[in-house]
Amino acid sequence: MNSSSLQGSILGKYSILQPLGRGGMAQVYKGYHQQLDRFVAIKVLRSDLIEEHDFLTRFQKEARSVAALHHPNIVQVYDFDVQNEIYFMVMELLEGESLKAIQTAYRKNSQSMPINFSIKILLDVLSGLAFAHSAGIIHRDLKPANVLLNNRGQAILTDFGIAHMVEGTQHTASGALMGTLSYMAPEQGLKNQFDFRSDIYSVGVIAYELLAGQVPFEADTPVAVLLKHINDDLISPRELNSQIPREIELVVTKSLAKNPEERFQTTNEFIDNLLIAAKNSKIDIPDFIYFPTDLIERNWGDGQKAIYSGSDRQAIPDISFSKGDTDSSISSQSFQHLSDKEINNFLNQIFNIPKDLKTDDLRKYSTKQTTLLAIFIFIIANICMLWVGGIYGWNIILFSWPMELAAISLLLSFLMASKAYPWFLIPIGILLGNSLLLASATIIGRWDLWTYTWPAETFIIAGSIILPIYLAQKGITGRWVSQKLGIILSAVSGLLLATILITSVLKIVFH
Repeated sequence: MNSSSLQGSILGKYSILQPLGRGGMAQVYKGYHQQLDRFVAIKVLRSDLIEEHDFLTRFQKEARSVAALHHPNIVQVYDFDVQNEIYFMVMELLEGESLKAIQTAYRKNSQSMPINFSIKILLDVLSGLAFAHSAGIIHRDLKPANVLLNNRGQAILTDFGIAHMVEGTQHTASGALMGTLSYMAPEQGLKNQFDFRSDIYSVGVIAYELLAGQVPFEADTPVAVLLKHINDDLISPRELNSQIPREIELVVTKSLAKNPEERFQTTNEFIDNLLIAAKNSKIDIPDFIYFPTDLIERNWGDGQKAIYSGSDRQAIPDISFSKGDTDSSISSQSFQHLSDKEINNFLNQIFNIPKDLKTDDLRKYSTKQTTLLAIFIFIIANICMLWVGGIYGWNIILFSWPMELAAISLLLSFLMASKAYPWFLIPIGILLGNSLLLASATIIGRWDLWTYTWPAETFIIAGSIILPIYLAQKGITGRWVSQKLGIILSAVSGLLLATILITSVLKIVFH
């Protein structure tokens, strides 16, 4: 069953009625449980994020922990299950708008959210977060898109456990850190280390944006945003909005300390300080929040109303609305100029990719055996080099550089074939490409050719990075292609290694 076409189907005990929204890690549907006569929100995790053998164990553990959270400011999880390799969580269906949508609506109308509304939202978020922290659960992906403002005037936290469920997959292994960098604590973005104080930092970013009208650090690339969180000084919120009381500003800036030891150490400490600051600033915090009707009025066409966090994304023409969403892939923009259909057709023509691929379709190679074989070949190649070098006065050392690169490329290609991970392509491509360039110069004996061949380095490095990024985005199909490429590159690396060894020996013997 394809998770992208579930409407009208049955998933477990639930009838899938209609899609409600799509996020970086999941698709949300409106569902119906006939026996209980209950409408629900069903969050289906993206299939390309589910590729590790221990995912089911992690999914069950995290979903069970989240389902145990019963708090008025945390969305209730009713059920979780897996069917035909589709992993899904069933949650209460709440009418409302995401905080991200409300913020966007205010910006579109050139307005600012009232400070007392902002404080109330923060207190609701912190209240739910404090309860989760007391249960030992860290959210790790706090952002406005994961805060729902329901029709009862409350802020509700959503997506607990989702980030932890998909951690460790190939999409989070090399710089595509799970979470949203604009709202991520420096230690989480830099070292992928986090604790309760990392969540506190994320709430601090939300607070800063609510009060100042923008996130504290912005840049053109995710990496640049991360570096600003780590290195740049925080601009005073009062410089952006002079209406912010000084005591409130001090609370927000403390939550955004770069060193976790200098932040609030618990969520309850954050709540206490925020309440004291609001009281001293004579801010009247409402019990419930009700936004002006005209602020969130939408033309839905079919009369349907947006339900659940993030579902109103497509109704807002402001493209920046989805800017803060979690990107669990890496640099998808790199391929925007390419036709996805053309690339898929090209890959199908070369590799004859089977339809409806599953993890079981990947051929099982023994990682231990392939590694030992590669190491054995590597050792034999080096022994031959040293043996010939001893006979002919070590002249073969001149050829050792490309030989070593080809040998290491062979080892990594074997590992890529056994593990079916596209990320091996980065070192393999760079090593193998340089081995070819160096081998041509050393064997021919004309290093002056390097003047003409070195620009190829740019294309070698770019291709070695872009191709695995694309394959990683293709999920199981990308892994299947990666395994075939691993076999091909193993043969190419072995052939190049043998060619360099034989050619260099002949060159020494006859010259």
